[in-house]
Amino acid sequence: MQKQKPWAWVPSLYFAEGLPYVAVMTVSLIMFKRFGLSNTDIAFYTSWLTLPWVIKGIWSPFVDLIKTKRWWIITMQILIGAGLGGVAFCLPTPHWFQFSMAFFWLLAFSSATHDIAADGFYMLGLNDTDQAFFVGIRNTFYRLAMISGQGLLIYLAGFLEEMSLPTFAQGMGNIPFAWSVTFLVMGICMVLFGIYHFFVLPKPKTDVSNPSRSAKEIMVEFGMTFVSFFTKKNSILAIAFLLFYRFSEAQLQKISPLFLIDSLDHGGLGLSTSAYATVYGVVGMIALILGGILGGIVIAKNGLRKWIWPMVLLMSLPNLTSIYFAYALPDNLWIINAGVAFEQFGYGFGFTAYTLFMIQFCKGEHKTAHYAISTGFMALSMMLPGMFAGQLQEAIGYQHFFIWVMLCAIIPFVLVALVHSKLEKEDEVSD
Repeated sequence: MQKQKPWAWVPSLYFAEGLPYVAVMTVSLIMFKRFGLSNTDIAFYTSWLTLPWVIKGIWSPFVDLIKTKRWWIITMQILIGAGLGGVAFCLPTPHWFQFSMAFFWLLAFSSATHDIAADGFYMLGLNDTDQAFFVGIRNTFYRLAMISGQGLLIYLAGFLEEMSLPTFAQGMGNIPFAWSVTFLVMGICMVLFGIYHFFVLPKPKTDVSNPSRSAKEIMVEFGMTFVSFFTKKNSILAIAFLLFYRFSEAQLQKISPLFLIDSLDHGGLGLSTSAYATVYGVVGMIALILGGILGGIVIAKNGLRKWIWPMVLLMSLPNLTSIYFAYALPDNLWIINAGVAFEQFGYGFGFTAYTLFMIQFCKGEHKTAHYAISTGFMALSMMLPGMFAGQLQEAIGYQHFFIWVMLCAIIPFVLVALVHSKLEKEDEVSD
């Protein structure tokens, strides 16, 4: 194996993994809102963009079959950079929506493929000791990409929206120009990551491009693994938990950003793009990270059975903040920041239970493949509720929508009751 210090490539690799994801799933949401699309269309179309992450397990075996993971990483980073550039150049055109959606689909499939290759390469490029040491580092830089996308880059777009246009762009309009520059910056960053990783990624001997197994053998093995997932003990309850534990949050995450920047006339808080970037992209993301860290600490110390009830409670109760916002319409940024931080901290804390449940359910034979299938259900749990959230919100208004979201929290409480009962029985058996 070519000797290359992990610090030279692990942080940059996972920052590059997070940046296109946040561009597709979050930055696009705000951009479409600033371009005047309805909440119904925004929620529906951006939810569909989750599909590649839902089904990425179907083509993941062929990433090993066709080329090395190193090749896939570099190629996808260059392709993602080109796709982001494509979004940038199509925004000032009359058919900006159709073209941008085509590029976002390209970005979504490329990003999902990059995830497959990067996560596999992580295990090949590091020994067991380094894998354990760098797991926290990789997660930190992935989250930093989230903050950069939702915070710094959206702030850049907001700043450009409010500035006087340069002479060459005066016929374009502030909003198309601002978002074109923002996506162009992201595209250049991804191309630079691709060039950088071409030189610094190691070349593990196990990262081979011509494995002995045929495509038919891989598909047969995949089919058997897929069937074994559904025949595991308590699989029906597990799938229900994976799909509906975040039923409230899936709807809220699709609409809450739109509510923050929607005008007061439409029942929103009327934040500027740059103010949103600070509130949701920086303060909210930091609170989310802190909630996740605390959740990991307490659950590692006392286990899932003890903390699953506090976690679902703290994930659900902060949703009351959105109801308060919708009725009070506060204009004080300190209050708005505090409310968003409380909400995101609770979600980060409660999501820990979801992650550990996935890990525990997937233990045993085929655990890696079963975990990949579980992450597909995790993506699906965000995709399906998000698709109808915009239409529902526009039909009943923000106030009633947030009340509906709070009522939907009953579902995860029922699921947690069933899961907690199973955990107690398993503990009794083990004793």
